[in-house]
Amino acid sequence: MPGDDCKTGDVISMERFLAARRFRAGGIVESYWQALRGPRVMPARAEIDPRGIEDALDYAFIGERIAPGHVRLRVAGSHLSDLMGMEVRGMPLSSFLSAAARPALVDVLARVLDTPAMATVTLVSAAGFGRPRLDAQLRLLPLESDLGAPSRVLGSLEADGAIGRAPRRFDIADTVLEPLLGGTPLPREGDPAPAAPDAWTEAAPPDADGHGLSEDAGAYTPPPRRHGAPHLRLVKTERED
Repeated sequence: MPGDDCKTGDVISMERFLAARRFRAGGIVESYWQALRGPRVMPARAEIDPRGIEDALDYAFIGERIAPGHVRLRVAGSHLSDLMGMEVRGMPLSSFLSAAARPALVDVLARVLDTPAMATVTLVSAAGFGRPRLDAQLRLLPLESDLGAPSRVLGSLEADGAIGRAPRRFDIADTVLEPLLGGTPLPREGDPAPAAPDAWTEAAPPDADGHGLSEDAGAYTPPPRRHGAPHLRLVKTERED
């Protein structure tokens, strides 16, 4: 039967192909990041040149980790400001999500910077008064700080359709994580906690952070983490040199 040749991987590939055509900025940003990365796990923040993503600048941003799972925008394109109806530099990335979706974003950001991994997050903003339904895609790509720790994020946020009355906030429809080191699968929400390390195992040193790109925008206190975040899908890919 014709349907027998359609495997889950084929469906996922078609979904990603259609999304790539719909949300071009994310593909441009990721291609630039991959070119900088080369054989390494990730490029450094200092290597980012806006001219390399000129066609996607309106949708691109660089975020700085301010706490586990929390990122503050240091620079952001005009499209992000249009979505919020205000200047977004210095705001937490979670500002673009509904209160119910923010714990899931905390989990995704923690995995992007700690695993490390790339993430593609499918977003949707429900219709309301003066606000048509709005679909969007969020790309998250880790960057090293000047001290070598993954503490920055190069990303894109692109909405497809009329923005309507701002601010627009989104819920998470789907998340795909692609580990950069391969090997160990990422745990899912609700999986049993890993066993405690052996007493003789040396603890890993805390992450070191580099210098920011602009003046600090003031302290930000992250909200308490909640339970019940949607599951994440893991896609394993091998990068082509």
